[in-house]
Amino acid sequence: MNTIKISVRNLVEFILRSGDLTTSSGLKDPDAMQEGARIHKKIQRKMKAGYQAEAALSLTVPINYDGIDFEICVEGRADGIFTDDTGYNIDEIKGVYRELASLENPVEVHRAQALCYGYIWASTHQLDGIGIQMTYCHIPTEEIKRFNEYIDFKTLEKWFYDLLHEYAKWASWEIKWHEKRNLSIKNIEFPFEYRPGQNTLVKGVYQTILRKKRLYIEAPTGVGKTISTVFPAVKAMGENLSEKIFYLTAKTITRTVAQDAFNILTENGLHLKYVTLTAKEKICILDKPMCNPGSCPRALGHFDRVNDAVFDVITHEEHITREIVTEYAEKHNVCPFEMCLDISTWVDAVIGDYNYAFDPNACLKRFFGTEASSNDYIFLIDEAHNLVDRAREMYSATLIKEEFLAVKKLTRFMSKKITNALERCNKSLLALKRDCDVLTEWDILNIEDFVIRLMQLANYLDEYLQDSRNNKHGSKNVNGQINFMEFDGVDNSELFPDTRERLLDFYFSVRSFLNTYELLDEKYIIYSDYSDEGNFRLHLQCMDPSTNLDNYLKKGRCGIFFSATFLPIKYYMEQLAGGTDDYAVYAPSPFLPENRLIMIGRDVSTKYTRRGPAEYKKIADYITDFVSAKTGNYLIFFSSYKMIDDVLPFVEENFSKTYNEEDFTKLYNGNIETNDYNKVKEIEILTKTNKIMNQQQTDVSEISDIKDTYNNEKNTTPRIFIQSPSMNEQQREEFLENFKANPTNTTLGFCVMGGIFGEGIDLKDSRLIGAVIVGTGLPMVCTENELFKDYFDREDRSGFDYSYRYPGMNKVLQSAGRVIRTDTDRGAILLLDERFMQMSYQKLFPKEWYPYEVVTKNNMRERVKKFWEK
Repeated sequence: MNTIKISVRNLVEFILRSGDLTTSSGLKDPDAMQEGARIHKKIQRKMKAGYQAEAALSLTVPINYDGIDFEICVEGRADGIFTDDTGYNIDEIKGVYRELASLENPVEVHRAQALCYGYIWASTHQLDGIGIQMTYCHIPTEEIKRFNEYIDFKTLEKWFYDLLHEYAKWASWEIKWHEKRNLSIKNIEFPFEYRPGQNTLVKGVYQTILRKKRLYIEAPTGVGKTISTVFPAVKAMGENLSEKIFYLTAKTITRTVAQDAFNILTENGLHLKYVTLTAKEKICILDKPMCNPGSCPRALGHFDRVNDAVFDVITHEEHITREIVTEYAEKHNVCPFEMCLDISTWVDAVIGDYNYAFDPNACLKRFFGTEASSNDYIFLIDEAHNLVDRAREMYSATLIKEEFLAVKKLTRFMSKKITNALERCNKSLLALKRDCDVLTEWDILNIEDFVIRLMQLANYLDEYLQDSRNNKHGSKNVNGQINFMEFDGVDNSELFPDTRERLLDFYFSVRSFLNTYELLDEKYIIYSDYSDEGNFRLHLQCMDPSTNLDNYLKKGRCGIFFSATFLPIKYYMEQLAGGTDDYAVYAPSPFLPENRLIMIGRDVSTKYTRRGPAEYKKIADYITDFVSAKTGNYLIFFSSYKMIDDVLPFVEENFSKTYNEEDFTKLYNGNIETNDYNKVKEIEILTKTNKIMNQQQTDVSEISDIKDTYNNEKNTTPRIFIQSPSMNEQQREEFLENFKANPTNTTLGFCVMGGIFGEGIDLKDSRLIGAVIVGTGLPMVCTENELFKDYFDREDRSGFDYSYRYPGMNKVLQSAGRVIRTDTDRGAILLLDERFMQMSYQKLFPKEWYPYEVVTKNNMRERVKKFWEK
């Protein structure tokens, strides 16, 4: 018989939630935080002898619903059980920040938790009734307020079974769905003929899942790594080795690739539900998310409707994309983002950004919160080379001194306690600032005074934001927290919206800093510096994210990391929580070497000491010759937008010249040396008119015809499109739409390595036939990168490699990987920098880059022409 397990808290908060969606939904839950735990223990210690603290309770109830027999196991820990004159009592303790005077009755979901524990205890002890005590403690003052009641067993039993009946609808649906899903998985086969090495890759993923290990896969473009990881993960789910698959990516476009893989399996008979999570800012119906009933019409009564919305979508859809979420959210008038998160509980696979699993400030608390235990989750981590920098960012935090002063100006009319706490924090930061000229590294003891004062400030902010007297809209969410806030005795009609958002942003920054402080170990450094605007900053910088990632990965069964650019693999395993007993594999490229031409220009450099008009002209000449060999679509990658600006005028000049009869006569007779686009066109025109280069004379009319033909054809010179900073999704799509299949004219895209077009885009066949990589992609020399360099040097690892060479070469490899996408593609790649000839760079070349050819400006064009003539 199927048994569905659910905690008391999850049961009541899911079934009984009601009311409005409010900003306070994002505030911390004090009952789950350190202050709440401290209050619990303190109250429990003060109770009389015989008081049972943290009593583990569970009850398994047989259920028949919708023709299915199954069991629901409800379990949890009662804060306390004690006896008095009435008999047994359940004590439910809650630490809160709101003033207790505003609490006239227990919060319904809190009381419901106590009722569940009361029924379990009364049922197992055959009681006629039981007492319920709700103990609320105001965390800042430790003031206590209690609510007591006695409930007879029959009333309690009816309430409990009504609650289970509501949940049984969901449980019975889940059982039926899993049966249907697993049957389809049993019959599913790999949807393609295996490429060389692909079968081994699929087996390796399955074995890793089976053994609860971590696997690091370097799989070149075209191996089919997405389907090769998704398929064995799905098969493992059918064998009950996994309860949920998390497909995690860094970019929106790679989430589409994951959806495609699941869709392909569906076309072959699979029944599996997935949801694609979309950032709140992108899916919100407002221009800027404002989660309160006063700003968003869907926030009003959201929790009254959202369960019906979720049940509707999961019972009618299998592939729950952003568009599907938007459609059902509109139908039921609920927040699409919050609804999407709720859907994730009920689907088999979740597709989303890394932060939903690994970011302490943004992870899905229902799966990865502090109280979450280990479960059979499979992590499929795509483009995992990106996770190193992303993880360092997730586990770091920064506070700016000037922000404390700015917020102080806002709070002086709101709360004297908060204002004074802000001033104390500012003084601590001022003391650090006096000892910081440009950049200073600190020991943890140096910032202890500031952190203590910051904790006090955070508590005051918590108290203020969750106090009903500071409630602008008077609405409550599922946990009974109050949406805030208004200034007592102050006209806030104009100040309120901006003030609220600024205070919230500041609050979350403070909380993030304190949460990061709890993570500090030898893999962190603490330092202060100044922004470009002169603002003083205090940083908690994660240098090596492996320990923090490991803590989150342990909440699942296994992790599969894969990327086309995992070199050197030892570095990535080290940074991404790889252990000595975990695995690394290389999947060989399925593409024929003769379909790819890789060249290194050895007579050009992008070193800072070499940059100037002469070098930019040489780079432009290389680009011109490369793209003139064959009409088609090309991407030209640079290390920065400034480099694009420096080289672009020379490229445009090469494409902009016109020739008169005198010029063509000289060209015709070989008296002008040029290697730009015009020279190429001149040769093509001479070929068309059956002339030869060494012919000494020609008639003027023929020269004129050649000139006219050239200047007409000049109008079809390449179109150049340039990536701009901060392109939105529509602009990105419009950029890519310029690269059409089977083009009759040449199109060039000037892009930045490591940017939105440097990885994740899939321009197959004739949509892209070549790429030029200008430079080694080294990151800018800056404070943060120099800190990384120094840190890893101290750790007896190559600081330059870790902070500059490895990240730079990864961007080079990703950019080059845009060219060959299918086994029918042919493409050319040109690496422009003499440093690519150094062994320190060549040892980072993937196997499929061999053999490569070394060229110069004078012979490159002929080599690439021969490649296209094959």
